[in-house]
Amino acid sequence: MSLIVSIDTSTKVCSVALHKEGKLLGLSELFTEKSHSGMLTTLVENVVKQAGYELSQLDAIAVAKGPGSYTGLRIGVSTAKGLSFALDKPLLSVNTLEAMAAQLKDLYSADTLLCPMIDARRMEVYCGVWNTEMEMISEIEAKIIDETAFISLLEKQPIVFFGDGAAKCKSQIAHPNAHFSNTELYPSARTVGVLAYKAFQEQAFENVVSFEPFYLKDFVGTTPQNAQNKV
Repeated sequence: MSLIVSIDTSTKVCSVALHKEGKLLGLSELFTEKSHSGMLTTLVENVVKQAGYELSQLDAIAVAKGPGSYTGLRIGVSTAKGLSFALDKPLLSVNTLEAMAAQLKDLYSADTLLCPMIDARRMEVYCGVWNTEMEMISEIEAKIIDETAFISLLEKQPIVFFGDGAAKCKSQIAHPNAHFSNTELYPSARTVGVLAYKAFQEQAFENVVSFEPFYLKDFVGTTPQNAQNKV
């Protein structure tokens, strides 16, 4: 049996899901970044309890490893690692962008490619491209978007761009084969849990001690205004 609780805090959505044998039993999502540190543990406890289980009955803990918000990923991964340690349960990780692509894989024809985008800064996004069979077509990267972005793929087949980084790219990617979702889609523990079940079956567990978020690129902080004034 596999009873897996999944966590996704890659963006401003704080999401927790419970799956048994890959089937969704419970889901809770809060659409505000401030909920991550204060509410995540409570969401985990509530989702498991409301489904009629105890934390001790879990078979694994799963977490969206990134890319995404640095702060959100740190909170999600540290919480998942803490639960794994405390409950003595294995840790699973799922790529955030892959889980986003899995949300739409059954909604489009086989010739359509899926490109989830998470907002980075300026005209940069974290992105990757999958087909509807969940085969990776283009590697995950931090990509600066201009009018030439994805052009070689767009010349061959349609691509659906979605996620909180897609809207700002619409003016740059003007190819007829470029399509943008009308709904702003966020990562969700719902699909993290589905992919985590596959990883559980393959026993693709993480080393709880050494596991770190997939930040994709180094954090670049900003100098506070009052510090600048003192220079």
